[in-house]
Amino acid sequence: MDLHELETFLAVSEEKGFSRAAVRMRRTQPAISHAIRKLEEEIGEPLFERTARDGTLTAAGELLRGYAERLLRLRGEAATALEELRSLERGQLTIVANEYTCLWVLPVLDAFRRAHPEIGVTVQRSLASQIPDQLLERAIEFGILSFRPESDRLKAIAVYTDSVAFVVDPHHPLARRKQVSIRELGTENFVAHIVASPLRRRVIETFARYDTPLQMGVELPSLEAIKRFVALGNGVALVPGLTVEPELARGELVRVAVPELKIARRLWLVHRAQASLSHSGLAFLAVVKNLAAKRGHPFAWRVEHSEGRRESGHARGGRGGG
Repeated sequence: MDLHELETFLAVSEEKGFSRAAVRMRRTQPAISHAIRKLEEEIGEPLFERTARDGTLTAAGELLRGYAERLLRLRGEAATALEELRSLERGQLTIVANEYTCLWVLPVLDAFRRAHPEIGVTVQRSLASQIPDQLLERAIEFGILSFRPESDRLKAIAVYTDSVAFVVDPHHPLARRKQVSIRELGTENFVAHIVASPLRRRVIETFARYDTPLQMGVELPSLEAIKRFVALGNGVALVPGLTVEPELARGELVRVAVPELKIARRLWLVHRAQASLSHSGLAFLAVVKNLAAKRGHPFAWRVEHSEGRRESGHARGGRGGG
């Protein structure tokens, strides 16, 4: 049975006859009779008393009427829900980020929630290395990465430009310097992140290139822990600039320039290349693009494929230190 047949069945029942049901549904009486006959054949039971002229239901018809009414109500609710989804009166958006890239999400979500308060948002935390697979497995709609994934099944949009910050506590001897060379850092004790990353590898390679020892005496599990530990006077650190803006503003940490460690980083908003994005997802992309247009650098909007070919924007993209 299909919903159209059930709708015809209810019309005959409510209008107490085939002819009145035909008028209501703007169909011919033979068409109404055919739909009812087909429904009865599918069920294997008569639905109307043939001796009655007022559309009296049989026991099977009485039983079916309740289910038919419920199914048609559900159809109406589904149509309403889909319309609400299209008009962004409801919906759900799921984004995955790591500890670092989540900080980019916050101002974007602020703008998004102001524009679309009825849409629910979930930001899940994951290791950056796992996010591309989660996207390809369709477990999430968007991922935020500090590197551009290689898969041609993923579409990457450069949305933010960051840089690596060398930070010390305010009482550290280097805090009074505007700039130091990498060779001067050979005796410093670095507080590092315990998770291996492309950025960590790049820093290690840079120290090796300048024949300077890199002493990582302490490794901690989060950027927040690293910042607090350094602020207490325990060593120095290299962290993404985005992560230390509050501490620099409050004077809890001091940033010192290291020319040899001038490492630019891009953040990428990534989704499946061939995905049919949800209405909520499309609205999110519109907010990201609008935010970049309004605020400008360091916010950005540059769409690139895995091989680096741009779809829009003027600056050439590349892979930042992950």
